[in-house]
Amino acid sequence: MRAMEQAGVAYVKSHHAAALMDRIGRSHRSVEFKHMNISAVLAELGMDTIRGYRPAPNYQQAIFPAIDRYLMVHPEAWDQTPAPAPFLATAGVAEAPLVFVEPPPLLHRDKPPRPAGLERLIRKFDPVERDHRNRKLGREGEAFVVDFEKARLAREGRKDLANNVRWVADLEGDGHGYDILSFTPAGEQRLIEVKTTCGGQTTPFFLSRNELRVSEERKDEYRLYRVFDFARKPRLFELPPPLNESVVLETEVWRAGFG
Repeated sequence: MRAMEQAGVAYVKSHHAAALMDRIGRSHRSVEFKHMNISAVLAELGMDTIRGYRPAPNYQQAIFPAIDRYLMVHPEAWDQTPAPAPFLATAGVAEAPLVFVEPPPLLHRDKPPRPAGLERLIRKFDPVERDHRNRKLGREGEAFVVDFEKARLAREGRKDLANNVRWVADLEGDGHGYDILSFTPAGEQRLIEVKTTCGGQTTPFFLSRNELRVSEERKDEYRLYRVFDFARKPRLFELPPPLNESVVLETEVWRAGFG
C-alpha cells in the first residue's frame, strides 16, 4: 500500500485488509491495529506512513525483525527520495504561507525509552544519517524554502524584499552556518538554516557545531526551518534560538585530533 501511494496508484485499503484476514485468519480489528503498529515503526525510521493508519506504538517484539527483513530485501523503501510536488503551482503564492507553516512539535525530555528491538532497528536504518548524506534531498529542501520565502514576502506586500532573498549555500557554499538569507516584512535580516526530511514532523536531524554557534551568536536573526513529509505534502515549522529549548541536543560525532 505504501509503494502504491508513492507511485500515485489508487487502491482500496479494505480489499488489502480482507485479503490479509483470509490469509492469516485474524480479525479485522487485529489487522487494522497491526498496520497502525507498522505506521508507528515507520515514523520512528523517518519514513512516510500509510494514510489512514494512525501510528500506535503498542508494539509486539516480532514486528521489529519482520520490518528489518523487509527493508533488507527492499532497501529502496527506506532510502528513496521521490520528487516533491511543486507547492507554488498548487497552492498559489498568496496562500503558500498559510498552507505549509505548522507549529513545532512539543519537546518531551522525559520520553520513555524505546523497546530494545526498535532501538536496534533505528541504529541500523538511521533516518538522521540517511537524510544527512542525501545531498539531493537537502538541495531540493533549500530550493523549496527559497521559493517559500519569496512567496511569503510577496504575499505580505514586500516584493522588493522577495527579490533580494539569497540562496547563500548555493551561491557561496556551506560554512556560513545558515543556508538562506531572507527578511522579515519590516526588512530585518532572517538567517535560515533548512533541515529537510521525507519523514514526519518529529524525525531527528543533524545540527553542526557551526550552525549551533551561529544560532547563539545571531539569535535575533537566526531561524531553523524543519521541512518534513517532503515527498508527499511538504510542510514546515520554525525553531527560534535558543535551539536547546525546542530540541534535545546530543553529541553524535567526536572530532579527534592530536593537540
